Amino acid sequence: MTDLHRLSIRELSEGLANAQFSSRELTEHYLKRIAKIDAQVKSYVTVTPELALAEADAADTLRKAGGANVLTGVPIAHKDIFCTQGIKTTAGSKILDNFISPYDATVVAKGKAAGLVTLGKVNMDEFAMGSTSENSYYGATANPWNLNHVPGGSSGGSAAAVAADLAPFATGTDTGGSIRQPASFCGLTGLKPTYGRVSRFGMIAYASSLDQGGPMARSAEDCAYLMNVMAGHDAKDSTSMNQTVDNYVANLNDTSVKGLRIGIPKQYFNVAGLAEDVKARVEESLKKLEDMGATLVEIDLNMTESYVPTYYLIAPAEASSNLQRFDGVRYGYRCENPVDLMDLYKRSRSEGFGAEVQRRILIGTYALSAGYYDAYYVKAQKVRRLIQQDFLKAFESVDVIAAPSAPTTAYKIGADLTPVEMYLGDIYTLAVNLAGLPAINAPVGFDQNNLPVGLQLIGNYWSESQLLSVVHQYQQATDWHTQRAAIAEENA
Repeated sequence: MTDLHRLSIRELSEGLANAQFSSRELTEHYLKRIAKIDAQVKSYVTVTPELALAEADAADTLRKAGGANVLTGVPIAHKDIFCTQGIKTTAGSKILDNFISPYDATVVAKGKAAGLVTLGKVNMDEFAMGSTSENSYYGATANPWNLNHVPGGSSGGSAAAVAADLAPFATGTDTGGSIRQPASFCGLTGLKPTYGRVSRFGMIAYASSLDQGGPMARSAEDCAYLMNVMAGHDAKDSTSMNQTVDNYVANLNDTSVKGLRIGIPKQYFNVAGLAEDVKARVEESLKKLEDMGATLVEIDLNMTESYVPTYYLIAPAEASSNLQRFDGVRYGYRCENPVDLMDLYKRSRSEGFGAEVQRRILIGTYALSAGYYDAYYVKAQKVRRLIQQDFLKAFESVDVIAAPSAPTTAYKIGADLTPVEMYLGDIYTLAVNLAGLPAINAPVGFDQNNLPVGLQLIGNYWSESQLLSVVHQYQQATDWHTQRAAIAEENA
């Protein structure tokens, strides 16, 4: 079969179960596509063909013995922020260029236990700091819809790999929008779960109170299959919640759009910089949901202007603390011929970290320093609580909240954006992480340049099933999620 990459996760599972193709055939198909196409997209940092084929053969053997489950033998790509035993794990940074992890992250281990086949590790902004996937030691990843544009970040490699049909689904992480924004830029579905829903053990930390892993795929149904693997309590992660885990696939039709109250924050649709095409596509998708029986309710989210400054105090402060371990002594790159210990520290970190990571470390260190801690970091934490309360008040009158996932479509690679302009591009996604809420991106059309536009739906705590179900219903009535980039179609 030459079109295996066009099958959904359910169709792949059924095809394997019915012996229409083997896991080895499926894995070889994706490896050939990676070899043929990825030189243009640059989504993978490390491809693992020998491991992938060995895992595929093991999956086929298990299936013949009657021990397979629903995902046994299905390939996956992992964001290069998840530790993988025996495979290089870099977080997109020179400082970890030679790091071979001695253990698997819980998300990776759960994938192996479910029988998933690891195709490799995909590119990302260094330490997940960025919105374009240009801040990688391994170079920029291209957007499959237009190779001159970025795929978004920091999970840009995950988004590009799925959008180019170089993996059926992928893991991503979201600290301030790093699943939802690249999903929006690449025309995919991407879910950022409630904080604590997916284990962070083995996920290299950026900002520990904000980081959360989640699935990226073409559809809500595909994401649901991966969420069934990823979600759950983990004793190795002290922030992992021992909360009942739904069967996300079984629940896909449980939430009816009819009668659903969708909150429309008036502040979100008056943001400076919101592109007309983006606004139009999002409003069209909301009209479609209204036609399907949903009720649109205008709401106030009065803390909107506080999102960016609050996030860019808290996240860099946590990054400054988390990244201090990479000092040339304990972990990571070590400079050549240091004169003394101070020279070792300075040059190892300045040579090992890229410009954006250094910028955020400096901002965070300043915010945590004596004399400024109360004025900046403590104040930001107080505002964070107000942002959370703003959402909780809104959820008293609505079921979900709608917004664009990003104010624009994908930027051009090398666009001359200042750091502040880049940070303002995260206006719609940051608050979800500050409040610890779940949110999902769904593709809802294209701008005049044929670049994808995304709708974001934000839910109350632990409402991942509801979000997946609502988007699934929408995707049953539309076909935006089935659209494919030319590079995927041309190389079918």
